Amino acid sequence: MTVAIVGTSGAVGQEFLRVLEERNFPVDELALFGSSRSAGRIYNFRGKTYAVKELKHNDDFKGIDVAFVSAGSGTSVEFAETITKHGTVMIDNSSAFRMDADVPLVVPEVNPGDALKRPRGIIANPNCSTIQMVVALNVIEKLSHIRRVYVSTYQASSGAGATAMAELAKQCEQALKGEEIVVEKFAYQLAYNLIPHIDVFTDSGYTKEEMKMYHETRKIMHSDVEVSATCVRVPVMRSHSEATWVETERPVSAEEARSAFAEAEGIVLQDNPAEKEYPMPLFVAGRDAVYVGRIRKDLANPNGLAFWTVSDQIKKGAALNAVQIAEYLVKVGDMK
Repeated sequence: MTVAIVGTSGAVGQEFLRVLEERNFPVDELALFGSSRSAGRIYNFRGKTYAVKELKHNDDFKGIDVAFVSAGSGTSVEFAETITKHGTVMIDNSSAFRMDADVPLVVPEVNPGDALKRPRGIIANPNCSTIQMVVALNVIEKLSHIRRVYVSTYQASSGAGATAMAELAKQCEQALKGEEIVVEKFAYQLAYNLIPHIDVFTDSGYTKEEMKMYHETRKIMHSDVEVSATCVRVPVMRSHSEATWVETERPVSAEEARSAFAEAEGIVLQDNPAEKEYPMPLFVAGRDAVYVGRIRKDLANPNGLAFWTVSDQIKKGAALNAVQIAEYLVKVGDMK
């Protein structure tokens, strides 16, 4: 199988290389693509070195089976036809095509079969905060239909890229030294602070990040569920956390939910408050699963349930989810 990575030099592109190697994905040939700035950079993969080629409108994707694309929405839109015209399956990590009716939006633990219907040759990877949430919601949905979701996210700096992580580290250093805090990537200082603002605000008062969680959840789960989100940037390097409340059609006990989470695909149950065992980003970074804990009945709603999730948004929220989609296509023999 011939595999391409577009946006190799970025944080997610680098994660693709690690995940493909970790999971022993069947890569016979590897092609790396990037911007003119990245062209010529050398990366190692399974003992071989590969040079990044500049992404251009040509026939470089002829013979490539699957392309993992993480180079931003503008690049995805501009190069989609170039990437797919010879039959390459494009698994896109940007927001460019997520809500297009003819592009499936896939989380393998929830709706893998949607990936088989891709008339444009494109499969969209959902937003990282949505992926983590729906993996958990899907478990509850199997017990009782979810009517409403209220979620507050605590999103790591790495969700805004490598430069954002570097800015947080620098700001912490500046604060400890009593120096002036330099702010460039975020709207405000992130070190020792929280910013309730991710992406741009819409006319409704919700940000685009919050609206993604609403629309993407409904598409992935094929559901009429209502989702109200508040997305917050926190001074954490890696892994997003989410406090989630769900209202189901029938009451679901904490014990029933806990048992279901314990058996669910892609989830690690970590729920023992008496021993101070619950998911935290410090310990989840670099791991594959969505970690679930703090499961309890909602005191304000007899049909309500509350829980806490943490997941590495660069890994499961981006690269791993995309590779799992490709693994599913290989498994069912439908890569082309």
